[in-house]
This record gives sequence, C-alpha cells and structure tokens, in this order.
Amino acid sequence: MNQPKIYLLIIFSVLLTSCIPSKDLIYLQKKDDSDSQVVEQVNLKPYRLQTNDILVITIKAIDPRLVEIFNTNGVQSGAAANEVSNYFSGYSVDDHGNILLPILGEVNVLGFTVEEVRIKIEKLLNEQYFKKEAGIFVVVKLAGFRYTINGEVTSTGTKILYQDKVNIMEAIANAGDIAITGDRKDVKVIRRYPQGSETFSIDLTDSKATNSPVFYLQPNDYILVKPLKQKTWGTGKTGIESLSTIITLLSLATTTYLLLKN
Repeated sequence: MNQPKIYLLIIFSVLLTSCIPSKDLIYLQKKDDSDSQVVEQVNLKPYRLQTNDILVITIKAIDPRLVEIFNTNGVQSGAAANEVSNYFSGYSVDDHGNILLPILGEVNVLGFTVEEVRIKIEKLLNEQYFKKEAGIFVVVKLAGFRYTINGEVTSTGTKILYQDKVNIMEAIANAGDIAITGDRKDVKVIRRYPQGSETFSIDLTDSKATNSPVFYLQPNDYILVKPLKQKTWGTGKTGIESLSTIITLLSLATTTYLLLKN
C-alpha cells in the first residue's frame, strides 16, 4: 500500500473515531423498533423535607389582624429579591428537623411533605388559638426549587426555579443546555436522603428516560454531566474541526521531516 493511501486511511479512521455522532446529541430518542409505545406511570414521589430546607409560610384569616404576628415579614418582588428575602424571613429547618414559628414555637417538619406541614400547622392553630369561625387558612411552600448542576453545561452552579415540580430536561435547559462535548447517555444525579446520598445514572438520549426515578428532580439534587472522550482527545467536535486538526498535524510532521532531511 502506497503512502497516500495510508495517509487517507489514517485520516478516515481518525475522523470516524473523533467526531461526535448526531445520535449522541438528540434527546429522548425511540430506540426500539416497536410501533406502539407503552405508557408507564412516572415514578414521582412527593418530596419530604430535610434539614436546611427553607419554607415560606403564609397564614390567612377572615380578619387579617388576627394573624399579623405570623406574617410580619413580607416577600419582596422579583426573583433575586425573593431569594434573599426567603433566606432571611423564611423558616429554615434546623439540624433537629424543626422550624420556629411565632407563638407556636418549635414544630417538627423533618420527613413531612409541604402538604402535611400545612395540615399540621392549621390543626395546631385551630385547636390551640382560634375558633373555626376565624377561617384560618395556611399556605406552605418551599422557598424555590433548588438544584446544582456541574460539568459540560453552558451555565454551572446552583439554580433556583419557582415551581413545584421540575424535570431534568427543564433543569438542563435552565442551565443553557448540555454542551456538544457532554455525555448525554450517562448523566449522573446525586440525591440526598436523611440517611445519606444515592447516585443515579440516566440516559437522556433514550425516550425511556421519562420512566427513570430521577427524571423528575427533587430539591437539592446534584446533576453532573461528564465530558465525552472526544473532548479529552482534543481532535475536534465535528468533522471539519477534526480534519483541520489532522491537516495541522500532518503539516507539522512534513515540515519537521523536511527540516531534518536538509
């Protein structure tokens, strides 16, 4: 085999191995040949409160003056203002799983859902301090849906979304999407539990990802997008970039050979 053919073979081989195929970049592909798609129930469990969570609690009554002491700290307007205001005026779950409310004192919320906390506070108020005619109404929410994302995404860091449910596609979109060098087939989600943490893997190129227990995130989840091997090789993300790299290397090798020969 002559040298030109050898060079062409090398170039062709490098292009095949270094380029990122489009199938590795497309989300939620249908990877089986079946025409019908079975609809499965999404594994979405209600979030149970943990230490360091922050709750925003609003208590209402027919006569607002009756509950003024509970609502002394108003929430400012604007997303950034909300985050700061919630930190200082929200109710933080301490290391023992309690929040400290005016008059009621310490209320344990560890392991409860926000709906269970709402019912618990409403019951305590009606049983101990107010009559039914007062029309006590309690609203309990998390102070934003907080998660952290790192790795091959446009914008890393801790993010806050002001909605009750967030799936991993929304979280990644909020971070500016996964870069072309990110591994969509093995996205790691580290989930914290009271007894410790657990790491999950999800393939976002497969439509079956919607059935994963981590497709719907929980507050304080940590998402890690690993780089593809092509980024480590440094040959380029596309065929044009890889070809440019190869041409540069061949030119350098030829120049070095000619200089040494002379």
